[in-house]
Amino acid sequence: MTDSTAAERVVIVGGSSGMGLALATALVEQGAEVVIAGRSADRLADAERSLPAGPGKLRSIVADIASESDIERLFGETGLIDHVVTTAVDVEGVYQPIASFDLTLARKTLDAKLIGPALLAKHARITPGGSLTFTSGIAAYRPGPGSSIVAAANGALASLAYALAVEMGPTRVNVVSPGWIDTPIWDTIAGAAKTERHQQLADRLPVGRIGQPAEVAAAMLAVMRNPFITGTVLHVDGGQRLV
Repeated sequence: MTDSTAAERVVIVGGSSGMGLALATALVEQGAEVVIAGRSADRLADAERSLPAGPGKLRSIVADIASESDIERLFGETGLIDHVVTTAVDVEGVYQPIASFDLTLARKTLDAKLIGPALLAKHARITPGGSLTFTSGIAAYRPGPGSSIVAAANGALASLAYALAVEMGPTRVNVVSPGWIDTPIWDTIAGAAKTERHQQLADRLPVGRIGQPAEVAAAMLAVMRNPFITGTVLHVDGGQRLV
């Protein structure tokens, strides 16, 4: 930020739920000016209503990270900002076995996880020393059956960040890589078996539990605000890469 007395100005794409909403909550409580963006106007409205009161300001803008015209319009409305974060993912195509590979679904995953972040880098107007933070995931480092597409997207996202950190400096570009986190995506992945599945996963981790969105948000705040961190992947996975 150029003025240390001014409120941080942050755009969170995917900020209507899960990790993005947790980050928005923390920022508003700390006095930041926050824009949350996503594809669903209803989910954005629900997110705005759910946030506790704080000294900061919050507004929402409907935008699809996979649409260049949407992203260009988003940053046309926000103007100059300090930080951009994306937690966006298209869950429909995340997990699919390669034997029944659906190209349309795979492209949705790549659009949300890889092409979308590139579009953010292309169109965002960021103050000197500000940051871009992408969200990858454990599939890149501990892949399992059916995770080839999301593993590839997450792995490529780290390489994208390395390259952008060099190209875009002094704007800093980093990746936060969560492990198993208790977010709404599990309602789609596991359905009614979510609680049982969470316990099975927790038993496999060194920390003995799965993560919470607020813990990922804290990691995002750390890379956003440390002026000497760029081109880095910060793992928030409870030791999952080790087991």
